[in-house]
Amino acid sequence: MIINVIKRSFLFTVLVFTSMLSLAQGDAKVTARMDARQITVGDQARYFIEVQHNPSISKINWPVFTDTFDHLEIVEKGEIDTLKQGGMITYRQRLLITGFDSGVFKIPSFQFAIVPTTSNPYVIQTDSFQLLVQTVTVDTTKDFKPIKGIIFVQSTWRDYIWYIAGGLLLLIIVIAVTVYIVKNRKPAPPAPMAPEVPLQDRFLKKLTDLETQQLWQKNQVKTYYVELTDIVRNYVEERFNTPAMELTTDELLFKVQHHRELQPYYEQLSVILRIADLAKFAKGQPLPQEHFDAMEKAKQFIDSSRPKITITETPTEQK
Repeated sequence: MIINVIKRSFLFTVLVFTSMLSLAQGDAKVTARMDARQITVGDQARYFIEVQHNPSISKINWPVFTDTFDHLEIVEKGEIDTLKQGGMITYRQRLLITGFDSGVFKIPSFQFAIVPTTSNPYVIQTDSFQLLVQTVTVDTTKDFKPIKGIIFVQSTWRDYIWYIAGGLLLLIIVIAVTVYIVKNRKPAPPAPMAPEVPLQDRFLKKLTDLETQQLWQKNQVKTYYVELTDIVRNYVEERFNTPAMELTTDELLFKVQHHRELQPYYEQLSVILRIADLAKFAKGQPLPQEHFDAMEKAKQFIDSSRPKITITETPTEQK
């Protein structure tokens, strides 16, 4: 009787601990699936990843996928799609996987780090999969067929008479048009002087051009942030006459704190440069919203730092 009571108490404790653990880590989950478990050499299989989590109570760090693993290659990494449903956010990504060696190979499980705001970080991971890569079957019972020789066809200049006549006619037309244009050509009027483009508009166009390249959407995250920070640093040098290209992030932010005109933009510049350092040097994978935020803060910084124009009235105007 006493033993049964002890067993029941132990089972109850285990169930309570398990439920508490699931509540602590139940806000995030990851699933993965494949559209094929066997392919022919050179063909491609699609691998789908889906992650759900609650952004109000945790953050998620997306892993960096290597291009090759266990004789398999990732030939394409799709964009990370975002879907918001209530308080949960779902991220989806598609990978194209191929193999050029025959055999059964393993697609490993990928780990996602979850950082809750009120508890310790933990890791969730996908299931691993087996992928069979087969060679092309060859029927060895049939004989090999020999390669056929080259068959030469006799031709004469009469076979090309219409091509020759058309070429001569085209040459005569080109010569006649060229002579007519040369004789009747008028000198072109001088081109009007283009108005000088303001400094802010010039750098905003550079940001727009960078945005249209869609570098981070093509998994060129590091290149995207290198060009973005170069634009911002060049603007700081030209607009505020402050060296910025050769300084580290901490050195530049220190100058911003002690620069009278740059002080109001310290928070914007700090966000841009910190996210860029994470992507360039720590090999981090910022989320799509962070890419948009960095670009928008760079635009706001440049647009809002236009020089203020003051108008002074003459004594006559004051009267």
